[in-house]
Amino acid sequence: MESFEESDVLIVGAGIAGEESALKLADMGFKVILIEKEPSIGGKMILLSKVFPTLDCAACITTPKVSETARHLNIKVLTMTEPESIIHNEDNSFSVTLVKHPRYVVEKDCTGCQECETVCPVVVKDQFQFDLVARKAVYIPFNIANPRIALIDIENCVLCGACEQKCPSSCIDFTQEDEIINYKVKSVIVATGYNLFDPKKIERYGYGTYRNVITSMQMERQLAPTRPFNNILRPSDGKVPDKIAYIFCTGSRDHSVGNPICSQVCCMYSSKQAQLLMGALPMADITLYYINVRAFGKGFNEFYIQTSDMGATYVKGKIALISEKENGNLILRYEDFKTGQVTESEHDLVVLSVGLIANPAIKKVFKNANLEIDQLNFIKQTDLLQNPALTSIPGVFVAGTATAPMDIPDTIMSAGAAAAEASGYLKRRQ
Repeated sequence: MESFEESDVLIVGAGIAGEESALKLADMGFKVILIEKEPSIGGKMILLSKVFPTLDCAACITTPKVSETARHLNIKVLTMTEPESIIHNEDNSFSVTLVKHPRYVVEKDCTGCQECETVCPVVVKDQFQFDLVARKAVYIPFNIANPRIALIDIENCVLCGACEQKCPSSCIDFTQEDEIINYKVKSVIVATGYNLFDPKKIERYGYGTYRNVITSMQMERQLAPTRPFNNILRPSDGKVPDKIAYIFCTGSRDHSVGNPICSQVCCMYSSKQAQLLMGALPMADITLYYINVRAFGKGFNEFYIQTSDMGATYVKGKIALISEKENGNLILRYEDFKTGQVTESEHDLVVLSVGLIANPAIKKVFKNANLEIDQLNFIKQTDLLQNPALTSIPGVFVAGTATAPMDIPDTIMSAGAAAAEASGYLKRRQ
């Protein structure tokens, strides 16, 4: 018979929503299991440059929260861990089976010295820099990763043993396998976040074909403190761009790609990046092509106006086609809504403002209960107005962008609501 360790709450996802919920509950005295499929906690926010509309440093906000989460005595953090099954028991508890994937590194012995990286001969694309640069097959994901523990990309590793010989703490272990962990918990919070829209689905934009068409997240990494370069460079030739274009609503408000809703953050993060680019490249021209600017939050409209006043050009028009010249520059063909004319313009770098889409994979983890999702595959909120954290399963709550696109302050408020609902539920069960 399998033995189940007991805890109060399982939180799936250790981004800003999962961390906020975990800290709220842990501070109330509840025991929390916080799992994250990636090798570091912090989610996507830890990879950002600054946040709108205040332009505060994203890492400066999230790193202390990451550190507090990792050190809290009431929180057990499991990285590289995914839920395999969650069973709703008759007593309203949950039997949880987790799979912890191997790092092929003994976590307690790794010092994060990165000596293993220096001798590894294998070079592959770095997913944490969104393929802008390369990394080794043994690596630490990024400078401020937590935990700062190396891992081996076993799919690309050639098993040469160089890292094993170089490691000063002898922590390389190629014999590691998936570890099955069982828990019995009283409540579950789903904080699995969102996925980014894949712009390859819009073939006319040429993403994946034209090297100088990049996503907003790739630009975000170039602007971040942990960025891959010391300047803003276009991928094809390493040139500093002079004319940069943004295309709003890439994968949002578009029935043809299955995402008819507004992603809420794209207009503002594009405006934020435009401001940062004008600071980094004072001589560059920044043009933002939009359908409608939706600056709905506190200080958002003022931020949008400020971006325009700083010199960014907003063009109301819909991009029909992007084509590439021999020198790597890009020709944008679009309908100018103000004149009604089809117009062309040339830019040397194009940034696609990709939207946020659902991440519904958690649904299949619940084996004997139906975690309902809405028509857009986000987790369905059964009482949206009064109790937005409630789901279709008693004792299961939802936080952050697992429910819908939202910005960081709304995500934190949503996480607080989920923690409050979970604590009330747990206290009623006592």
